[in-house]
Amino acid sequence: MATAIQKIILSSARDIPFNKLVLSQSNVRRVKAGVSIEELAQSIARRGLIQSLHVRPVLDADGAETGMFEVPAGGRRYRALELLVKQKRLAKTAPVPCVVGDANSDILVDEVSLVENIERAPLHPLDQFRAFQAMREKGMTEEAIAAAFFVGVNIVKQRLRLASVSPVLLEIYADDGMTLEQLMAFTVSSDHARQEQVWDAIKDGWQKEPYHIRRMLTETTVRASDRRAVFVGVEAYEAAGGIVLRDLFQSDDGGWLQDPALLDRLVAEKLKAAADEIAGEGWKWVEAALSFPYGHEHGLRELVGTAVDLTDEERATREGLRDEYDRLEAEYAEADELPDEIDARLGEIEQALDAFEQRPAIYDPANIAIAGVFVSLDADGSLSVDRGYVRPEDERPVDPDGDDTTEADGDTGHSATPAVQRAVVTVGGQAAEPEDDEEDGIKPLPERLVIELTAHRTLALRNALAEHPDVAMTMLLHKLVSDTFRRPAPTGCLEASVRHVFFSAQPEELKDSAAAHEIAERHGRWGDHVPADDQALWDWLTDLDPGTRLDLLAHCVSFGVNALFERPNPYGSGVSQHGLDVRLAQADRLARATGLDMVAAGWRPTVGNYLGRVTKPRILEAVREGAGERAAQLIDHLKKGDMAKEAERLLADTAWLPEPLRLIDPHDGEVIEPGAEADADDEAALPAFLSEDGDEDAEEIEDEDALTIAAE
Repeated sequence: MATAIQKIILSSARDIPFNKLVLSQSNVRRVKAGVSIEELAQSIARRGLIQSLHVRPVLDADGAETGMFEVPAGGRRYRALELLVKQKRLAKTAPVPCVVGDANSDILVDEVSLVENIERAPLHPLDQFRAFQAMREKGMTEEAIAAAFFVGVNIVKQRLRLASVSPVLLEIYADDGMTLEQLMAFTVSSDHARQEQVWDAIKDGWQKEPYHIRRMLTETTVRASDRRAVFVGVEAYEAAGGIVLRDLFQSDDGGWLQDPALLDRLVAEKLKAAADEIAGEGWKWVEAALSFPYGHEHGLRELVGTAVDLTDEERATREGLRDEYDRLEAEYAEADELPDEIDARLGEIEQALDAFEQRPAIYDPANIAIAGVFVSLDADGSLSVDRGYVRPEDERPVDPDGDDTTEADGDTGHSATPAVQRAVVTVGGQAAEPEDDEEDGIKPLPERLVIELTAHRTLALRNALAEHPDVAMTMLLHKLVSDTFRRPAPTGCLEASVRHVFFSAQPEELKDSAAAHEIAERHGRWGDHVPADDQALWDWLTDLDPGTRLDLLAHCVSFGVNALFERPNPYGSGVSQHGLDVRLAQADRLARATGLDMVAAGWRPTVGNYLGRVTKPRILEAVREGAGERAAQLIDHLKKGDMAKEAERLLADTAWLPEPLRLIDPHDGEVIEPGAEADADDEAALPAFLSEDGDEDAEEIEDEDALTIAAE
């Protein structure tokens, strides 16, 4: 006969006055975590008590019920109710829904309290996103949702944005096929089809980092920080019907403009309006374009205009701004970092002073009639207007009697060259970043610049290692021996692998470097022969001769080289300070072993990759080290843009390298020079206007005017 299954009897539920409840001393929760008692009390006041308390009768010494009940499970809810009673928002005798357990049960009250806390299953993030979305669709505002759940409005916006991703990708995320960071990256586009297309393209590949997803989704858009967007203005673009998409999860420099064609049309219209206004001044021609190629004014004669004198009021304003700038700079000279409001004010003063220096010049009307103007955009999105260029076909014939109204018209080749060169140096030379570099001290290099410089070195190291199979073998053996005899031991059968390291920040010219081309070409040659089948690959490798195997080993090991600088993280994520020191020390050792020469690898200091990214004291230090003290003294009075361009020319053939690219001897700490330095006293390398002593009366002229007069 079959044994009857014993039925489970659930504990009864009843309402118990709050003043008959006491918190059990066996409640396992001791540490306050999660939602605070105050927030839970607000939630109960808004929504009521959603979950009952679990209680047991309190017995006296004889085992009889006393009429009181202890709460082993639901202590936080009890504390929240207690707070509401203290606030007079809940009566002491208010009935509380409770599940009453057996006081004589064999199950310990400690077990009940513990299991109530550890058996609860947390809500999947996607369920929360969709719940917020459902509430929003039913009429609740984002502010109301934020207030109801005690979170910021931006948190609500982020979760609603996550819920708006393609349903196909949401299901993949729900099945743990995608990380939350990857899902967040997909929110930069509202095009579900494009989102799914990008995922299909990367899901089976090795490059699935969030930054790669964002780049693919925004490759047809324009950043709000682009000079075209700055010139037109995001507000004008939106007023014309354009859409701007923002990334709610990280800094996006103002977002992405989704309609490049509309933006280009607005830029063209605004440029044309500016050109029409300038044409009203009487010029023979005005050329407007987004940008002009380097040397576009070559062969043209540049007119020399007369600067408009400042009024007494303008002169007083300029002197007041200079005094304020000097005062603020002196006041914060010892500060490691300027306060935001001070930094912003210094930027405003610099712009105002620059406006005084960039006042349009006055030209002879006769010259205006034969000359023209170039109108374009500077890198920062401002309008660049270069007036006074005369084409050869527009030059007036020289008077045979010698009465030439425009001096130097008769020898355009001689007079035009210095003017054109001068314009190349000065026009469009304003740095995109504010000049906060007037302090005497040399500040540390910007972190992103160090990362970019070490990206150059990492790529060059990879190429150098691939060309030295013996060093690659030593490096691989070093890795294997370390894993074998040192802790922690590797996991699995043999985890001797090379992880391809990608650069979180890199300069634009990196992809065009000689090392990048050589690596790509070498990788293509090997890829044409490597079998796809695992067994076929094993057989192919077995049949290779030793030299070919070493070449292949060196190529593969080179992809694991990581000589990048990154900010140490003492909390476990990323690299520690010790790990960074070891990485950079090993990179130096590897560079010495391979004979890496960054100069021979093609790196040269330019405005874009170094000189325009550092402070003026850093530029002068570089010129002083590479070209000598005399060269540094001759450019120390220039503005930063001009100084950076002249420094690029002076350092072009000096083999000078910034600190992150130098090779340090481990024994004496001295820099290993890649080549001979330039002659420190070689003035022949300097342009004429930097080598001249200037007029004897130059001391009576203001610093800014002295350079202009010497150049002219």
